[in-house]
Amino acid sequence: MSSTTLSDQLTSLKDKLAQSKAQINTRFFGQERVVDQVLTTMLAGGHAVLVGVPGVGKTRLVETMATVMGVSNARVQFTPDLMPTDILGVEVLEDGTDGTRKFKFQRGPVFASLLLADEINRASPRTQSALLQAMQERRVTITGKNYELPKPFVVLATQNPIEQEGTYPLPEAQLDRFLLSIEVGYPDIDTERAIILETTGADDGQASAVFDADGLIAAQSLIRQIPLGENILSTILDLVRALRPNADGAHDLTNEFVSWGPGPRAGQALVLAAKAHAIVEGRVSPTMADVHALAHAVLGHRMSLKYSAAAQGMDVYALISSVLNDIQQRARAA
Repeated sequence: MSSTTLSDQLTSLKDKLAQSKAQINTRFFGQERVVDQVLTTMLAGGHAVLVGVPGVGKTRLVETMATVMGVSNARVQFTPDLMPTDILGVEVLEDGTDGTRKFKFQRGPVFASLLLADEINRASPRTQSALLQAMQERRVTITGKNYELPKPFVVLATQNPIEQEGTYPLPEAQLDRFLLSIEVGYPDIDTERAIILETTGADDGQASAVFDADGLIAAQSLIRQIPLGENILSTILDLVRALRPNADGAHDLTNEFVSWGPGPRAGQALVLAAKAHAIVEGRVSPTMADVHALAHAVLGHRMSLKYSAAAQGMDVYALISSVLNDIQQRARAA
């Protein structure tokens, strides 16, 4: 593809994303960072988990996103008694008209382009892991037979804070399959005022579709064609490697406070997310601003701190910021 054609297509995509944001804002107010990161996830073809206390609009945002993106969607309310077959589907024995009996696979809600896994950490680890193959391979295996999932396929999960009663921490392998972990905090006072007024009146805002399934697939393909500057790639690579304890290139803070760090998938995720985030922000190529905007959301759930970190007031986001800033200072001094 010529640079002119790519530029024209990216400009068209930027316009559609501006329309998408306007439609999302008819039902989900404020929280621009959260909206941008969810759009980034879908454009990058990844999955995201939205973490926040109940009542901050996580589910409403995901439902609105399905409408705006024009894709089929399904919702699974995760509970402690939820079984893997409730998500994937199950084979049932059917009687034919000729008297024969055979098994038929009844597809579960995972066979949708956008799956809302609501309160995912309320289900048992066994049930949570039912999504592992689906999220990585875009297919599921039932009794030895593979079933392809629709394209595109995106999981947007919501999660209550781990400290709440009746929740289960997500397995590390599953966390690594989420492109972003998006923190959804409390709205500011102006946003909260708008939420109260708009959602307690006679009319509730209605969003309209801007994309469709084919359009989203085309956008995801276009994102991968965006060129990446060597300085951005080097910073991402240095950052991921600096966060691995006792490894070549590890930062001093990492060796002191980190139990285990991000793997190669983290670097892939940060590159793709930076490309998508640039378009969401109205730019045609990623900059260091995109790396800074996404480093916490991409890396925070892919590493674990030692107990000593909490004792000394160090959290994972502060550590990532410190390491990233040091890498940039060394680059400028070189």
